[in-house]
Amino acid sequence: MHQELMWKRGFLSMEAKPASRKSFLAGKLILFAIPLAFSSILQQLFNSADVAVVGRFAGSNALAAVGSCVALVGIFVNLIVGLAVGPNAALANLIGQNKREKISGMLHTILTFGAVLGIVLMGVGMLTARTVLEASGTPESVMADALLYIRIYFLGLPFMVIYNFGAAILRSYGDTRRPLYYLIISGTLNVILNLLLVIEFHLGVAGVAIATTISNMVSTVMVISCLHRKRDEFRFEFHKMRIEWKDLKRVLMIGIPAGIQGAIFSVSNVFIQSGINSFGEDAIAGSSLALNFEYFTYDIAFAQAAVTFTSQNFGAGNLKRCKKIFWLCLAFGFGFGFTEILSIIFMIWDDFFVSIYTVSEAVAVYGLIRMHHVCSLEGLTATYEVESAALRGMDKSLEPSIITILGTVVFRLIWLVTVFRMFPTYGMLMNVYVVSWILTGGAIFVVYVLYMRKLERQI
Repeated sequence: MHQELMWKRGFLSMEAKPASRKSFLAGKLILFAIPLAFSSILQQLFNSADVAVVGRFAGSNALAAVGSCVALVGIFVNLIVGLAVGPNAALANLIGQNKREKISGMLHTILTFGAVLGIVLMGVGMLTARTVLEASGTPESVMADALLYIRIYFLGLPFMVIYNFGAAILRSYGDTRRPLYYLIISGTLNVILNLLLVIEFHLGVAGVAIATTISNMVSTVMVISCLHRKRDEFRFEFHKMRIEWKDLKRVLMIGIPAGIQGAIFSVSNVFIQSGINSFGEDAIAGSSLALNFEYFTYDIAFAQAAVTFTSQNFGAGNLKRCKKIFWLCLAFGFGFGFTEILSIIFMIWDDFFVSIYTVSEAVAVYGLIRMHHVCSLEGLTATYEVESAALRGMDKSLEPSIITILGTVVFRLIWLVTVFRMFPTYGMLMNVYVVSWILTGGAIFVVYVLYMRKLERQI
C-alpha cells in the first residue's frame, strides 16, 4: 500500500498541488536532504576517526602516508559518486513518467554494471598506484606505507561501487533514510576495527585500510539485502542480473560526464598535492588533517535532492516546479545550510580541533593555514554542485562537466605555474580552491539560466 501511494501521490510529488506552495516543496526538499546531510557528516566523523587514530597512534609518518593517497583515492571515489548520478536520475525520470514496467530491467542493469565496473577500477587502481604517487611527488620515506594503504583500500572498490549504485536506487524514489542507517552501522564498525587493528595489533596504515575495506563490504551487503527484500519493481534478484544496453546507455549518458567531472576534479588535486608535497612531510600531514574539516563542511545533500526532484518533475513535464527546486536547493545549500555554521565553529576553536588529529606543532601550523584559507569559504562549493545537479536532472550533463574541468583542472594548473610560482607560499597555494569555486559556480549558473530560457520558449 505504501508503495502504491508513493506512485500515485509521490514522496517527491509529481502532481502540481494547488496550494503547493513553496513552503510545501521546501519541506519535502528538507526532509529528503536531512538524512543525506547527516550521512555526509557521519561519514566524515568516521573518516576523521581514521585520521585521528593514525595520527595519534601510528605517528606523523603514517599520517603523511595516508595523506599522500588522498588525491588518488579522491579520483576513484569522485568517479564512482559521479557515475551514481546516472542511476539516480534515470530511475527518477522513469518514476516521473510512471513507466513502472521498465524499472526492474533498469535496476538490474545498474547493479550488474556496478559489479563489473568495480572490478575494473580495482585492477586499474592496483596497476597505476605507484605511478600516480611518484608523479605527485610522494616522499620516498612514506612511499612504502602509502602503497600498502592504497592497495588494500582498492580491494574494497567493487563494494564501494555497488553500495553507491544501490544507494542511488533507493534515493531515486525518495528513500534517503536507509543509506543513513547502513552508514551508521558500517561506520561504527570501521571505527571499532580501526582502534583494534591500529592500537591493539599495531598494523598502522594497513589496519586503517583493512577496516575501511571491511566496512565497505558490510554496507554493500546491507543495501543489496534491502533491495532483495522488496516486493515491488525495485526488488533485486541475482538470477536477473544482466545488462540491457539501452538502459545502460541512458544511465551512462548522465553518469559518465558527472563521473569524469568528479575524477578530473580530483586530478587537479593531484597536481595541488604535488605542490603540498614540496613543503615536506609536515605539510603533507597538516593538509591531510585539515581536509577532514573541509569534508565536514562540504555539503552535497541539496545537490542530490536537486537531481532527484528535478529528474522526476522534468520527466513529468513540470518545468515550473523544476525552477522552484533549483532556487530552493541553491538557497538551502549555500545560504542556509550547515556549512557556514560548521565553518564558524571550526574557525573559532581551530587550535582545539587541530589538536584532535596531531600532537606535532609543525603539522598543526600547516593544518591551520589550510583551514583558514579553504574551510572558511567551503559554502561556495554548493553553488556549482546544485547548478550541475539541476542541469543533469534535465538531461543536460555534458556542459557542467566541461565547465568544471575548465574551472578546476585547467585553471588550477594555470595558477600553479603562474601565481604560485611567483608567490611560492603554502597560503597562496591554498587560495586556488576558493578562486576556482567562484569562477566555476558563476559559469555554470549562466549555462543554467540560458538553458532554462530555451526550454521555456519551447513550451
